[in-house]
Amino acid sequence: MSEHYPKLPTLVNCEQSSESVKLDLFVPANLHWFRGHFPEQPILPGVVQLDWAKHYAATYLSLCSSQVKQVEVLKFQVVIVPQTHITLSLEQKSDEKFLFNYTSSMGTHASGRVILYRD
Repeated sequence: MSEHYPKLPTLVNCEQSSESVKLDLFVPANLHWFRGHFPEQPILPGVVQLDWAKHYAATYLSLCSSQVKQVEVLKFQVVIVPQTHITLSLEQKSDEKFLFNYTSSMGTHASGRVILYRD
């Protein structure tokens, strides 16, 4: 029997307005990105957090592209570990720029501003 390793968190709830979205997510222990990163204390890599922000922004916001040109004011503050409920807040600033912020009961995990290429 093969094991299932999802690459995205479980979407628990979604609140959307015209220029923002708030996603309540659950990060399961069997997430693909925890395999080998690190065996004694798995943590979610920062590049995955950035990729999820881009993925959900492309899904829920009206952006000109999904290709990242630049990331500004990127901060990783509190690691995300397995079995964590997190909130990803996305705010569209223009058709080529959005802000993201990951939070939970442990505080702010990561935040940044993403600028996209124009298609």
